[in-house]
Amino acid sequence: MPDLSWMSQPFAHRGLHDPAKGIVENTRSAVQAAIDHGFGFETDLRLASCGEVMVFHDARLDRLIEATGNFDQYNKEQLQALTFKGTSDKMMSLPEMLALVEGKVPLLLESKSDWQMSQSETERFVRNIARPLQTYSGHFAVMSFDPAIVAAFRKLAPEIPRGLISERYNDGKYWHFLSLRQRLSQRFLLSFSRTHPDFIAYNIKALPAIAPLIARHLFKCPLLTWTVRTPAQQKRAQRYCDAMIFEGFVPPMQQSKASRSP
Repeated sequence: MPDLSWMSQPFAHRGLHDPAKGIVENTRSAVQAAIDHGFGFETDLRLASCGEVMVFHDARLDRLIEATGNFDQYNKEQLQALTFKGTSDKMMSLPEMLALVEGKVPLLLESKSDWQMSQSETERFVRNIARPLQTYSGHFAVMSFDPAIVAAFRKLAPEIPRGLISERYNDGKYWHFLSLRQRLSQRFLLSFSRTHPDFIAYNIKALPAIAPLIARHLFKCPLLTWTVRTPAQQKRAQRYCDAMIFEGFVPPMQQSKASRSP
């Protein structure tokens, strides 16, 4: 088990974004705001059509970008020619984001997936994430809802700390592409033996729950929770978890233990 003591701190969800200030999630501005406040942050990675790993959450561009269509229909050059709505920010690639952070704060890198990728596509995605991380100096970990991605990190880059993200999966409409059996398997972390995660990230709305607490106390996996937005959720996170991924407020600075380059 890797030393994950650096995870015992609040992480800003998709960077320290603030729409009221014109700071959009997963942008250079949101990353810089997290660095300026000394917070580690969580961010999202997607694979462009050319194979480049980009920093973006949604499967479609419409919500945040001045464009339409599916993310994976665009290559890096096309994506970086677009602008985030209401800002001058352009989309970053993973190497560009790593160059911006330079180990100043810890990173949680979520690999986004539609759960439909073939094994070869999954392994391509994982290799393209792992490659720039090999020379990165700073604390970081990867994580995903998709157990195939977590298992691929175990196989191809076992030295990188990896986490499994989960929740109740009781919204059948949102998770329509997963069978009931798959959703129950995910809720109860039944892919644990396949993925061997180093930590768990579980939805705050689903806590307390037996599976993540067993992983924390029996298997000594740090337990993170997302996305904490209210004082009540913050209290629950402090009771059951090792760290929270927060949004919509700024925790007191004394709660941030953001570490510099190791």
